[in-house]
Amino acid sequence: MKRIVKAGQTLLVDGPALVTLLSGGVDIFGAQLRLGSKMVIRESKRVPFYVDADAEFEVLLSEKGAVNEFAGSTVPRSWETAVSTVLADAHKPVIVMIVGAIDVGKTSFCAYLANRALKEKRRVTIVDADLGQSDLGPPSTISFSRIAKPIRDPFEIGTENICFVGVTSPSSAVSEVVEGIAGTTEKALKLGTDLLIVNTDGWVEGEDAVRYKLAIAKRIKPRMVIGIQEQNELTFLLGALTEVPNASIEPSRAVRKRDREERKLLRELGYKKYLKGAAIQSFPLGWVEISGVPFGSGAPPSRNRMNKIVEQIGTTPLYCEETPNSIFIALSDEQWADEEIAKTLEDTLNKKVKIVWEGDEGGLLVALNDKDGNFLGIGIIEELDYNRRVLKVYTNVKKGIASIHVGQIKLGKSGRELEQSNIFSNYL
Repeated sequence: MKRIVKAGQTLLVDGPALVTLLSGGVDIFGAQLRLGSKMVIRESKRVPFYVDADAEFEVLLSEKGAVNEFAGSTVPRSWETAVSTVLADAHKPVIVMIVGAIDVGKTSFCAYLANRALKEKRRVTIVDADLGQSDLGPPSTISFSRIAKPIRDPFEIGTENICFVGVTSPSSAVSEVVEGIAGTTEKALKLGTDLLIVNTDGWVEGEDAVRYKLAIAKRIKPRMVIGIQEQNELTFLLGALTEVPNASIEPSRAVRKRDREERKLLRELGYKKYLKGAAIQSFPLGWVEISGVPFGSGAPPSRNRMNKIVEQIGTTPLYCEETPNSIFIALSDEQWADEEIAKTLEDTLNKKVKIVWEGDEGGLLVALNDKDGNFLGIGIIEELDYNRRVLKVYTNVKKGIASIHVGQIKLGKSGRELEQSNIFSNYL
């Protein structure tokens, strides 16, 4: 359908949709839209097209898509004030940390700040540290990208460096996330930038969340923290940032509230983006270094120790390996053991014992890295062939793989998120 919108109005489009600008002047959070350009809007996403000169659009909507008009701009004045403050800082580089609960417009504000800075010929870099709703890298990662042109949708931007954490909620891996953000920020700074924007996740309420955000601020040392809040949910967090200038701004009126399923859908689109063209590849356990799981780094137990294991379980395990501190045992579907047997084995062998069943590893998300530890891509474990000691992974990474890090998220081959599994993490 064609839609004519007067100057000073905003066209709000919810995806899935395809929007083409036929005439007029339009910008998206400060990024000018060229005549004839097309924009694909993902499901569960909303894009505001602000019209500064009467415009005509061609809008193609799916059944779930929607289109509405809004009087005026969806960019609040508080955003303009905060951006002006940031851009007035003569220090280089300026590090700005963005905080706020889920669905308050943190990503939109990052885009607006970046676009304004680009207009002033600043070099801009964005660190995406929102594990659960990442736009630059795949979900469960921290990434950064140097911004070369105005942003319409950060999902369209490529990423230059990715740090794999393997969870979508920072509360289950606080130290790893803080270190990942600090390391990613350091790498981004080494490449040179005038403005470094660090976008964080939506975990902000409660003492643990406040300590977590304070730990990030302590490590990256921002020049300013900008909090987006609807009421007073950031009062304790911003109040605790006694050594960092901070400002509270309001959410954009264009923000779309998403439920858990919609956020999950957006993560699945991220997995699919980074699994495009994937196929199953086999990795002998002796050929690659494997981390995040207890198998792959040990050796078969001695005959005496193996006899004790068989005696307790009542059968020969499908697979068993021993490290200096632990023993890993895999059983087939027909075999049985429980926590009591594992505890008895720990007392007998004086080592931590982990018992799993064949297939428990299937579907786990992994990161594939090169010999220097650089991220190459993600994959999904198809299976671990214990007899042949071969790990099969569904991935589009073809070469240069030296190590595989196993996360805690389980996916289907299509990228559908199934569950978070701590079967190995609890043991590690």
